[in-house]
Amino acid sequence: MGSVLPYMEQQGSHTLHPPRVLIFPFPLQGHVNSMLKLAELLALQGLHVTFLNTQFIYNRLLLHTDIQARFAAYPGFLLKTISDGLPDDHPRSSDTLLDLFDSMNSISKSLLKQMLASDELGSESSPSVTCIIADGLFGKFTTDVADELGIPIIHFRTIGACSFWVYFSIPNIIEAGELPIRGKEDMDRLINSVPGMESFLRCRDLPNFCRLSDLTNQSLHHLVQETHHSKRAKALILNTFEDLEAPILSHIQTQFPKIYSIGPLHTHLKHKLATVASSSQSSNSFLEVDRSCIAWLNAQPAKSVIYVSFGSLAVIVKDQLMEFWHGLVNSNTRFLWVIRTDLVTKEGDSAQILAELLDETKERWFIVGWAPQEEVLAHPAVGGFLTHSGWNSTLESIVAGVPMICWPYFADQQVNSRFVSEVWKIGIDMKDVCDRQIVEKVVNDLMVERREEFERVAEEMSMLARKSVNEGGSSYCNLERLIEDIRLARSGRFGSSKLMRDHTP
Repeated sequence: MGSVLPYMEQQGSHTLHPPRVLIFPFPLQGHVNSMLKLAELLALQGLHVTFLNTQFIYNRLLLHTDIQARFAAYPGFLLKTISDGLPDDHPRSSDTLLDLFDSMNSISKSLLKQMLASDELGSESSPSVTCIIADGLFGKFTTDVADELGIPIIHFRTIGACSFWVYFSIPNIIEAGELPIRGKEDMDRLINSVPGMESFLRCRDLPNFCRLSDLTNQSLHHLVQETHHSKRAKALILNTFEDLEAPILSHIQTQFPKIYSIGPLHTHLKHKLATVASSSQSSNSFLEVDRSCIAWLNAQPAKSVIYVSFGSLAVIVKDQLMEFWHGLVNSNTRFLWVIRTDLVTKEGDSAQILAELLDETKERWFIVGWAPQEEVLAHPAVGGFLTHSGWNSTLESIVAGVPMICWPYFADQQVNSRFVSEVWKIGIDMKDVCDRQIVEKVVNDLMVERREEFERVAEEMSMLARKSVNEGGSSYCNLERLIEDIRLARSGRFGSSKLMRDHTP
């Protein structure tokens, strides 16, 4: 990659330091991945960036990526670490996330304030942080620190607009008496108190932390409170594009007047990188990528393979794995399945279970511990995606024009899967079901019976996604506006950019 020229600005007879942006993601794979992409987009435009990871996450990135060499190409780019306050042997898994929240609120907050106040997060050419982009999942403590130090802060939510709006609307849902859910017979009841979703959002489509009989639950209230703290930020960044979520973005804008929808970030970055010496895009994976699946895909017919991955956090029990396995095998469809070593819980590791499975159909399937997902979804042999409906995976599938079967695990994924099936019509929602006969049926529906229907809509949405990041597209213009506002932040004029200032989705 060629070197990027530093941005300098003259003001009177003085040369201003380049703006320095601190980017601070919540320490989970999907969050770090998308915020690293944003960091690189800003660095490509000449901004100086400090990317702050927890030490635990930084060590994972050093082990499996080229993060140091990649960002060394950008003048003023700094990789810094902060303690999350947890012991090294803490699992930091999906079922211990509250430990992480609590620890970072109590330990990381004071460390962050100290690092900012001492200019430890700057360099000689741009010593002070002039703007903070913090993950909205811990919006309170980062905003408290920013306010105390007088630094403008923007919140970045790594979920879709649809999920963010549901999170924000949870107090309204409770006030309307639509929560708690009153048992299995209540799961298909429509939720009427989320503006814009009255006709299709059911109880079972709410985030999994809403499936509670006790509305004082700590997890529920933590996520709701953090979402509402984003109103204290100067602006909100969302990894989405207007042609996908314009109606929901309009509702969000009633509460958050300044929104930058700049996604899909992975496509946006790829587009920008294509304008410099190298168009290659590197992995941000915490896990070791196994590229052997690409050679296998190369030998498969066009659109004949369904790609199966439940992301970096989901865990299933052995019985669930076996139902998926038999459903996929019985569908007579080729499949590429990502089975992490920690995917199966309670009853032995994944490798031990897989060793017990019959291999008589091995020519029709391939298994890896972790795959280069963007490359897999873009491969001509892939015709469908059985996914946990994480937001990054959903966007990657949309851009690739690959229809989805959705089996959400937690958090925003329940909302995403409903939108995939009922709003965008680019897949099938299979939430709350794990039965081999149903798996077989939906795979055949996606790959055979309704293939042309899904492919047509998916291709149209893919075209709109790509258009949004091209010059003149909505996400392209919103990124330009964000960059201009970050530059203006040094002089206390954040948000005064005239670039598309009156634009609304």
